[in-house]
Amino acid sequence: MYRLIAPVLIAVGLTSCGEPAVEQPGSSTAPMQASDVSAPLGAGYVAYTGATIWDGTGSPAQNGKSLVVRDGRIAGIFDAPPADAEIIDLGGRWVVPGFINAHGHVSGRWADDSLTSPVDRVRGDLSLYARYGITSIVSLGGAPDEAFEVRDGQERPSLSHARVRLAGPVVVGDTPGAAAALAGENIAKDVDWIKIRVDDNLGTGTKMPWDAIHEVINIARESGTPVATHIYYLEDAQRLLEMGTGLIAHSVRDQEVTQDFIEAMLDTGVCYVPTLTREVSTFVYESRPDFFDDPFFLEAAKQSEIERVSQPEFVARIAASPTAAGYKLALDQAKENLKIIADAGVPIAFGTDTGPAGRFLGYFEHMEFDLMAESGMTAEQILLSATSVAANCMDLDDVGTLEAGKWADFVVLGENPLADIQGAHAVQRVYVAGNDVARD
Repeated sequence: MYRLIAPVLIAVGLTSCGEPAVEQPGSSTAPMQASDVSAPLGAGYVAYTGATIWDGTGSPAQNGKSLVVRDGRIAGIFDAPPADAEIIDLGGRWVVPGFINAHGHVSGRWADDSLTSPVDRVRGDLSLYARYGITSIVSLGGAPDEAFEVRDGQERPSLSHARVRLAGPVVVGDTPGAAAALAGENIAKDVDWIKIRVDDNLGTGTKMPWDAIHEVINIARESGTPVATHIYYLEDAQRLLEMGTGLIAHSVRDQEVTQDFIEAMLDTGVCYVPTLTREVSTFVYESRPDFFDDPFFLEAAKQSEIERVSQPEFVARIAASPTAAGYKLALDQAKENLKIIADAGVPIAFGTDTGPAGRFLGYFEHMEFDLMAESGMTAEQILLSATSVAANCMDLDDVGTLEAGKWADFVVLGENPLADIQGAHAVQRVYVAGNDVARD
């Protein structure tokens, strides 16, 4: 369930001398996060200076401060760096929390071909996400067993790739017993989420029966495991809210959302994950997409996947597909609904459904930013959805904001993302647990 958060005003382990107002760029005055540090604090601190810092809490951006990190975690944001700290001058850039993808898929398919072990390939996917500023992913199905090994070893200050939380195999079943058995297997693996799919692929398939869905939700509730549901239709989403789902994992795409649905979302506190790029991936290869010429895409795009989706036979098949045409129309409805839902105050958790074939992880997250802006969300709403809101929706307590005690996962941008979400594409450096992520 979504929880409101407030900025931390005093950092752990550092002294405070009051909270004078500080002039913010492009805004009125607002309280600073922490006060001057005047006493030596010893070695081990790293201070990032010279940048405008947006901490993800909803407070205005702060200029002329120092983001201070020690042992992979944030010590605070201060007027001046601690004595003896290592200084990293970010020279007029912007610092924001690392972006969180509330709905991705980690499988190893996007890793460099030189990596052969399943564990290394999982880490390869996570490194590619991080390279684009995506520092946490909730992988909702399809991850290999080795991903659990990676997840269980990531709470360490030496981490240098994106963090991951996991659902097991998507729970399916024609009967309550079959679905319950698979849900039980997932819970035994210590999954972070249960994922169920309630969709008929535009009438080409069959949905899981409601009695089986009910059984899965009950089993998950008894184990304390939240349930994420893949939906398409408004009626299904409404019913799933009544049954106790913990996440609406795609947009409503068949019709305009109703006031009853909005009120149910607000009453339950369940978050909505639009995944607009999921629709894009179904039709965009009907011709050569413009983003194939984007240098930001080409920096790390998997060449073999570009070649696969560029094959004439593949392009012709997508161009002739009635399903692709249907999902193209569905994208328009999804964007209209996102604007309605965001304006109503429903918590929007950033997510993309990247990872499967054709959905270039890392880059498609930035495409999602642009689509959210096209839907009518402001740059600040989008950034919040990808930081503190996503963290709260997915119960990620140690990330999402630049507050004392949290992991030092942050992105350094060359442009102001609050003025225009295009600024989020200007990724220059990425840090996970204070470690500089390789971007070459």
